[in-house]
Amino acid sequence: MHTLGKMSASRLLISIIIMVSASGSSCMDGKQMTQIYSKMSAEGNISQPVLMDTNAMLCCPPIEFRNLIVIVWEIIIRGQPSCTKAYRKETNETKETNCTDERITWVSTPDQNLDLQIYPVAITHDGYYRCIMATTDGSFHRGYHLQVLVTPEVTLFQSRNRTAVCKAVAGKPAAQISWIPEGDCATKHEYWGNGTVTVESMCHWGGHNASTVTCHVSHLTGNKSLYIKLNSGLRTSGSPALDLLIILYVKLSLFVVILVTTGFVFFQRINYVRKSL
Repeated sequence: MHTLGKMSASRLLISIIIMVSASGSSCMDGKQMTQIYSKMSAEGNISQPVLMDTNAMLCCPPIEFRNLIVIVWEIIIRGQPSCTKAYRKETNETKETNCTDERITWVSTPDQNLDLQIYPVAITHDGYYRCIMATTDGSFHRGYHLQVLVTPEVTLFQSRNRTAVCKAVAGKPAAQISWIPEGDCATKHEYWGNGTVTVESMCHWGGHNASTVTCHVSHLTGNKSLYIKLNSGLRTSGSPALDLLIILYVKLSLFVVILVTTGFVFFQRINYVRKSL
């Protein structure tokens, strides 16, 4: 079980980046970008988390357009050939090599905007993106390690006597689960082929007098808390298997009552006929 703690400076920085990325309206000013990311990488590479299904915009280094000679966007995604998007200012020509994903495009025509846009962002866009620029003043580059974030689906239900299960389904990266109050807990992780992770925490409060417990799920895309009353029969979500057993039990009980009633009426009629004879 993971306990709650204070948000670290790095996580706060990542949260700021996510808010900027989610807006997707425009690239940040080059000076502002340098100030924000200067502590994250001494080599000019930026770790950029982006929410799935949002609009991501990746900026080139700020230069005077009149000094530009050639710009190349290099895109390296696992399991795919390296894609390059190039623009030569002198001839106003663009060229693409091994670029098949139509969701990765120039923000505008390169003579208007040299930045790259990904819309909508998918899990498969995890990778490395680098802007390489040749100018009359020399060469410049900026690289992005793009990390696609997926918000987990959170559920909470009571499985048995004073035991609750909290699940954060298919999140990326894995969520962290904590409980208030703390109980006797076990947490397991299930890893999926697309890079998402399901985290399940089961807790028991056998020797605790708590009547209500809270599951807190912490994730880079946002935090969520759910609560449940133990042994009250009220659940924020039900266990499908348990609900099915209850339905079958009720139906079987109803069938037995109908069968007994029908048999009783049948034998009563037979006795009545015998007496009439």
